[in-house]
Amino acid sequence: MADVGLEGQFVAGGTDLYPNMKRRQQTPKTVISVMRLAELNRIAGDGKDGLTIGASVLLSDICEHQTIKRDYPVIASAARTISTPILRNMGTIGGNLLLDTRCNYYDQNYEWRKGINFCLKKDGDVCWVAPGSSKCWAVQSSDLVPVMVAIGAKFRLVSTLGERMVDAAGFYNDDGIDYLKKRPDELLVDIHLPRTNGWRASYQKLRRRGAFDFPVLGVAAYIRYENDRVRTGSDSDRILNSTGISEALPDSRATDTTARDRTIADAKIILGGIALFPNEVSEASNALIGHPLDDDQIQAAAEAAYIKARPLDNTDFVYQWRKQMARQYTIRALEQLRTD
Repeated sequence: MADVGLEGQFVAGGTDLYPNMKRRQQTPKTVISVMRLAELNRIAGDGKDGLTIGASVLLSDICEHQTIKRDYPVIASAARTISTPILRNMGTIGGNLLLDTRCNYYDQNYEWRKGINFCLKKDGDVCWVAPGSSKCWAVQSSDLVPVMVAIGAKFRLVSTLGERMVDAAGFYNDDGIDYLKKRPDELLVDIHLPRTNGWRASYQKLRRRGAFDFPVLGVAAYIRYENDRVRTGSDSDRILNSTGISEALPDSRATDTTARDRTIADAKIILGGIALFPNEVSEASNALIGHPLDDDQIQAAAEAAYIKARPLDNTDFVYQWRKQMARQYTIRALEQLRTD
């Protein structure tokens, strides 16, 4: 990459890049495959110590990996909603996290885009979503990004200048063109998932069809209870203390916490598929923290998500209806956590 500079681009599965090249949305003169790099194809660790996933691991492998399904089921379930089985056999987790932003005025063939004099994101000077704006409003449309932000994942980027670790929450820009805090010469090597420590998360996706489609709304919900029991791969009874550290419980104190009211110590609601970057709804988090996950708190969090949601009119469905669905899909995500 140092030799080709801005005219080169990394590629793994190519399920996003190659169609974009066919439509002349992206036009690298050189593509460099990283698919066979061993370091990018490994999965190491578990929920007790944290998990590392190489950026070139296939989405189908994410869906079926036993440690991920056991300790990070939200990752497996979110990956399973992406596209179709055939494309999941080609696409990678890194590719989904670096997915190009999408827009009805951008994701068309070259002749169609030429017919409207192109757009601000590629070859034009007007954003047709907001003609008076100087910013591109293409939407962040990954299924895994809201989940990674919700659980506090980190990304490791490597270049000839060295490496750095970036929080998923700070990796995405409020800009449809410059949508990543990543230099062109940097390579996403792996994704670092935090220790489970009793937290749980869920993901709900709105799309027209039951497969293939990108999300036009995605809701990732994350909660961690106070003094919650932790299940790790060893299935030992553990409890979170006030600092969030997992401690072993004597047999006499090991109890099933699903049968009693538990107070939420931490919570996040992340909205994807409706804006230029994943939106954290802090008002929804505040409605949950310090309370049990009962109907009143779920409704309060859902209402906060509805108020914060401002879908753009550049993807599928009427944007006002997608705003309404932010409330319903937040309820679904939280109710799933309550029943898990």
